[in-house]
Amino acid sequence: MRLAQDSQDDSAYLAADEAVDHGHPYVREVAARLGSHALTPHEYAKAAFEFVRDRIPHSGDAGDPRVSWRASDVLEWRTGICHAKSHALVALLRVADIPAGFCYQRLTDDDGADPVVHGLVALRLPGSVGWARQDARGNTGGIDARFSLEAERLAFPVRPEFSEVDYPVLYAAPHPMVLRALQEAPDRTALLRALPAAL
Repeated sequence: MRLAQDSQDDSAYLAADEAVDHGHPYVREVAARLGSHALTPHEYAKAAFEFVRDRIPHSGDAGDPRVSWRASDVLEWRTGICHAKSHALVALLRVADIPAGFCYQRLTDDDGADPVVHGLVALRLPGSVGWARQDARGNTGGIDARFSLEAERLAFPVRPEFSEVDYPVLYAAPHPMVLRALQEAPDRTALLRALPAAL
């Protein structure tokens, strides 16, 4: 999918902010353990993706009521929903000077009810002309998301017949509505009620 950047300043996709706190010592420690200085950008990006996908359980799958939103907390607590895990992956990529940003889908139940916004990451490796979307949500219950720079291997390909949508904008920072819901929710149950149904 072709994404439109929300910022013309490419450095925005390497910047730190309150959610993508890649200057935090713990984020840097995890990046170093994953090989940020030893691997090629492609190898490191794949290692970071697989670490977030496989080693940080989705809080819904794990039944964890905690709400994490800051990348350093997601990595330390080892829990988060798709959006929080995206914050962690973007931080790990940016600490290694790999441009990365946030993109979103609108997903529904199998009958088209209960729409919710799902969070993804897009990255651009050296020599690439475009952005490649990745979904580090976590593979459970038949989900088989994989790191891929060619054909997308997302957790949830959209189903237009259920009014599901791939939003075409690549954001340099987490979408404000998503970030506000994460920051203000006291637990995961409240978060699920507060997350936007559409952008």
